[in-house]
Amino acid sequence: MIQSAVNHPQTFAAIDLGSNSFHMIVCRLNDGDFHVEDRLRETVRLGAGLDEARCLTPQAQEIALACLARFGQRLRDMPNGAVRAVGTNTLRQAKNSAEFLAKAEQALGHPIEVISGVEEARLIYLGVAHSTGADEQRRFVMDIGGGSTELIIGEGFKPRYLQSLYMGCVTTTQKFFADGKITPKSVKLAELAARVELEPVQAIYRQLGWQQAIGASGSIRAVRDVARANGWSDEGITLESLKQIRDAMFAAGSIDKLQLKGLSAERAQVFPGGAIILLAAFKALGIERMQVSDGALREGLIHELLGRVQHEDVRNRAVANLARRYHVDLAQAKRVAKTAYALAAQVAHAWKLDLDEAKQWLEWGAKLHEIGLGIAHNQYHKHGAYIAEHADIEGFSRQEQLVLASLVLCHRRKFNTASFKRLAAHRAENAQTLAVLLRLAVLLHRSRSPAPLPPIQLTPGEKRLTVNFPPGWLEDHRLTQADLEQEAALLKAADFALEFS
Repeated sequence: MIQSAVNHPQTFAAIDLGSNSFHMIVCRLNDGDFHVEDRLRETVRLGAGLDEARCLTPQAQEIALACLARFGQRLRDMPNGAVRAVGTNTLRQAKNSAEFLAKAEQALGHPIEVISGVEEARLIYLGVAHSTGADEQRRFVMDIGGGSTELIIGEGFKPRYLQSLYMGCVTTTQKFFADGKITPKSVKLAELAARVELEPVQAIYRQLGWQQAIGASGSIRAVRDVARANGWSDEGITLESLKQIRDAMFAAGSIDKLQLKGLSAERAQVFPGGAIILLAAFKALGIERMQVSDGALREGLIHELLGRVQHEDVRNRAVANLARRYHVDLAQAKRVAKTAYALAAQVAHAWKLDLDEAKQWLEWGAKLHEIGLGIAHNQYHKHGAYIAEHADIEGFSRQEQLVLASLVLCHRRKFNTASFKRLAAHRAENAQTLAVLLRLAVLLHRSRSPAPLPPIQLTPGEKRLTVNFPPGWLEDHRLTQADLEQEAALLKAADFALEFS
């Protein structure tokens, strides 16, 4: 689980483990503004390292880990709460991503999260909005990554409609230009494939419309640079300039001979795929001209980090919205959260919990533990866990949603330890501890009564908890006593001892 920053750090870092390149940006906060101290970029082509079984090859992992070790040297003295590293499409796709991430976190020295395509799109928009100035006009933002392409409509700092499509400069170049040849046929097939990906969403984007189109990512910047260097567009990117780039690729005939003004040899290796995706998007969505932003995912991560440190965490709003959507009994959720906080405060030292972090996760768990009731009462904890794991929840990584799902699943009945095995070791132990506290809080409020609970004293031990009530209270509350007896049996099966008196 992500640890909170200590004493509000003034230096922040964001790392983007993309399918084509790994990027790192280090910024210092000064008078409310970010000043970039360092930028690092290495071409890793992680997306090209997936084998036929969708596993990262040992060679691809070796290259990626060496890059992260170099990044880690720069970040060695920074607290975890000041660093956010995210993986995108390739790590979403790789079947052995968990195995790779364990090694990657060790090399980097900081936690690494895998984010969904929609979350990637949201963060890209946030980075673009902060980099270009967030007026209230509607804008269309496009980012072509190595393995996915994000499309966003937004106003100000708020994205309104987001999509992540399964096409990128690496994957498209690999699929249609694998032999290195650029022919009218291969270009036509690549453009057709991109149009097929765009077809389900093009009508709604055209209907929503925009006043300004902005591109982000290395692929789009490379197209802009080539168009400008060759005099095909004075400002931004146009459809005509894209057609001229396409014709220039025809003339070159192969990637090895693609020597356009403004195009580096390194970028040329994946340039055809990115250029054709952009050409298809211009045609499908009716884009007339596109400006290019220097800000994207990394800058979005930096601004998100600042919000978390300043207690403006978008995840709080996302959880509240999800609770409302599924008609959660908010009064009950508040009671459960308050009791869970009080229990956590008593065991935090013995169980080595970061109390602020524990309170945050317990609040989220309390608000979402009954969302499954919006589907069915029977097995509602399982329905709720599925929602928590698979919904697009703003601000949460995939690993964080697994923590949420485990809390929801394990708040009642069988304590399903298997759900925690999907988490990295440093997340799993904390998550199990929080689940025990949430279970106990839910049990104590099973009657849904607004009446306050009596003073309760906890005595924590290793995989053990003793709950002490005032004399005579349990005798007067036989149902709670019966619930505690049942709970003790359930936890015993999970190798945890619950005692009460």
